[in-house]
Amino acid sequence: MNPNFNRYDGRVAIVTGGADGIGKAISIRLATEGAKVCLFDKDIELLERTAKEVPGSSFYQVDISDDSAVSAAFNEVVNTEDKVDVVVNCAGIVGPNAKKINEVEVDDFDRVYAVNLRGSFSVTKYALRHMEKQNYGRILLFASIAGKEGNAGMTAYSATKAGVLGLTKSAAKDFAETGITINTIAPAVIRTAMVGALDQWQVDYMTEKIPMKRCGTLEEVTSLACWIVSEEASFNTGAVFDLSGGRATY
Repeated sequence: MNPNFNRYDGRVAIVTGGADGIGKAISIRLATEGAKVCLFDKDIELLERTAKEVPGSSFYQVDISDDSAVSAAFNEVVNTEDKVDVVVNCAGIVGPNAKKINEVEVDDFDRVYAVNLRGSFSVTKYALRHMEKQNYGRILLFASIAGKEGNAGMTAYSATKAGVLGLTKSAAKDFAETGITINTIAPAVIRTAMVGALDQWQVDYMTEKIPMKRCGTLEEVTSLACWIVSEEASFNTGAVFDLSGGRATY
């Protein structure tokens, strides 16, 4: 990755789940292209280490399942940086996997919902409250192919990621006549630590469904994500960007 331009000069970006995985990779790319990156994550030790790898970044310990904590963190960023231009919500959890729905406890389902769907709602809501004051912003959420098709053994994850798709489309229409865009990426399997923690049966099941018969890479995700949240993607809102190796092309 050798960007030959700084398309984020002067931009302030918040990346949730920024301490590891997809969030970390996107944060590094945004910073390399000129953004002031603010990392949100609940793991303070990992945040401190990652911040050293993201040039010029700052970090905030935030659990996105806590609505008041999300609000406070956004206010703190804006009080410090004066604005927020880009928000990429990468925070998410898988929850129960390799389990049929009748084997999933409601508390486990609620825990996945609180992070994946309600957390996406909170992040989007507070991002918009600040972005609408400047009539500019780019919000990118992460759904999943599981949200489009449903994965066996992943009821909570599939259902909450389907909710992210609906949230994206609805919120985007609310702000379609402004300078703010809201989009989502629906990846298939991307090789990250979160995927590495899954039951191997689950990984094999998902990979077998990909026509390319491989996982996506972090570089492939960051390339797409950093275009979507750039000024170049000005006519895309409410869009679901497929990143699935051919699994879902609709």
